[in-house]
Amino acid sequence: MTELNFDALLVLSFGGPEGDEEVVPFLENVTRGRGIPRERLVQVGEHYFHFGGVSPLNRLNREIIANLESELAERGRDLPVYFGNRNWHPFGEDTAEQMSRDGVRRALVFATSAWGGYSACLQYNEDIRRIIAHLEDKGVEPIEFTKLRQFYDHPTFVRIMADALRESLDKVPAERRDATRVLFTAHSVPTAADEAAGGPEDSHLYSRQVAEASRLIAEAAGVAEYDVVWQSRSGNPRTPWLEPDIVDHTTALAEEGVRAVVVSPVGFISDHMEVIWDLDTELVDAARDLDVHVERTRTAGPEQDFAGMVVDIIDELVENDPPASLGEVTVQGCTVDGEACRPGCCQVSRPNSRTA
Repeated sequence: MTELNFDALLVLSFGGPEGDEEVVPFLENVTRGRGIPRERLVQVGEHYFHFGGVSPLNRLNREIIANLESELAERGRDLPVYFGNRNWHPFGEDTAEQMSRDGVRRALVFATSAWGGYSACLQYNEDIRRIIAHLEDKGVEPIEFTKLRQFYDHPTFVRIMADALRESLDKVPAERRDATRVLFTAHSVPTAADEAAGGPEDSHLYSRQVAEASRLIAEAAGVAEYDVVWQSRSGNPRTPWLEPDIVDHTTALAEEGVRAVVVSPVGFISDHMEVIWDLDTELVDAARDLDVHVERTRTAGPEQDFAGMVVDIIDELVENDPPASLGEVTVQGCTVDGEACRPGCCQVSRPNSRTA
């Protein structure tokens, strides 16, 4: 086994509030620079207040970290794991300060996203550059950060999601199975951001990766027919976003005689707010009025095998092995200190592609 030559692993994520009093300050961080009034943020925070102001994201990421620590120990990899966020505590900058004080000089970064595109990839590079600047401003020892590659078509990710899809298909009531449709869903983004994803020579990288992951999972699960849909759009309603919306599409399917949908949240690695609110609450409520049964598959993040996949990707990097991938769409590789993987990749005028 090749020596790691890295001192730590940073799990870098979006962040989420953990109490009612944190919701609006968190949303102010998410929307900083957009001039959104506080009263509007209170309205936007409705789905957080519905759950006592608590996003499950931090808890779920801590579960992933515990699984990673277990997997690393099992494989004899001495690699402490740290946790940092973009928009809420623990902030990545604060975590990096602690890492520096602990003697970390070369760190790997696992960003909690499987995809390319601005919000899914490039924005995490921006986070890393901001963290590096923060360490310099604080006058502490610098850290070199290497962000791990994307994993949308990793065999382990595909297998976990395919197993989950088969399980959910088996739960559909027998009398509805002949009128069931499988829906793969991911976070919508502005069409301009998707066009920029991958750069001028590889555009629409995000939507193409989502479509390819959906194809691979469906094939592995033995599903011949399915639809790729989108959810959780926000911002100016006049701005074009990826469509169809999952609720609109389910409504159209009901009019065609579909009586059950099995929803695979392929775009999300954990059951965070976009899953438990947009799917388990809003979609389920809308589908009930349509007399459409909804089964939503589990996500991959809590699985121990998911942590094993992350460590496999680390070993790929250390051993300089080719990426384990099943798809035909570009997998963007590791980046160092937040540099883009290629000139002009995913550059677009800061899209409002996510608010929660």
